Amino acid sequence: MNRLLPYLIGLVVLLVVASSCVFVVKEKDAALVFALGEVKETITEPGLYFKLPPPLQNVVFLDKRLQTIETKDPERIQTAEKKNLLIDSFVKWRIVDPRQFYVTFGNNTRAAEERLGAQIRDALNASVNVRTVKEVVSSERAAIMSEVLENVDKRAKPLGVEVVDVRLRRIEFVPEISESVYRRMEAERKEEANRLRASGSADSERIRAQADRQRQELLAKAYAESQGIRGEGDAKAASIYSDAYGKNPEFYRFYRSLEGYDGAFGGEDDVLVISPESDFFRYWKGAEPVKP
Repeated sequence: MNRLLPYLIGLVVLLVVASSCVFVVKEKDAALVFALGEVKETITEPGLYFKLPPPLQNVVFLDKRLQTIETKDPERIQTAEKKNLLIDSFVKWRIVDPRQFYVTFGNNTRAAEERLGAQIRDALNASVNVRTVKEVVSSERAAIMSEVLENVDKRAKPLGVEVVDVRLRRIEFVPEISESVYRRMEAERKEEANRLRASGSADSERIRAQADRQRQELLAKAYAESQGIRGEGDAKAASIYSDAYGKNPEFYRFYRSLEGYDGAFGGEDDVLVISPESDFFRYWKGAEPVKP
């Protein structure tokens, strides 16, 4: 038994040394192989690898997955109109050059996020300071995100980092100016509403005037046509009467006298001061009284 003990100890030491020479790189990691403090190899593909035992060589793993930086508090940024906005953003980034990242930050991801956060603030200020509130909030929001992404990614490349995406989640006014902005917006909306009402009233009056003019034109045209038709009817009636009365002039005179009598004695209290011998009563002469 005493003879086997040295062999067992040697076997254990050999296994420990062998295990220290083997390491596994996972899909999510990148590995830096150091030899006496100097980076000898960068491994980004997953698999089983070998190295010399410590302290000759050692391995440092870096997370190469996509990571997110979210602002804890919205950034206070001023627009071209000197209006302060609170902008909440987030950034997606990842390590693309493990050697350069380690040289810059070591194995400290928090330090990298702080550096990127400062760069994001600078890029946001540069893009927002030259735009109005309306442009920042709506019309040029996408352009701002594109500018910030390009700016930050360009500055992050020398650090071994790639910035994949930048998004502005929320943009709002600081509390001290929100009320004044809301009042101004309310006044603008009221002014627009009054303008639309005035325009609608003017259009209503114009349409009503056109309708009245068309009505008068139609009535005048209809009256003219009716008068023309009536005149044609009167002319035809006169022609018919003339033909009829021309066949018996005496009957015509008698009929006209009857019309005259009807007009003269139409009322109960009518009084005529006229001689009974006048020609007006000639058809009464010799007329026999009507027996009751």
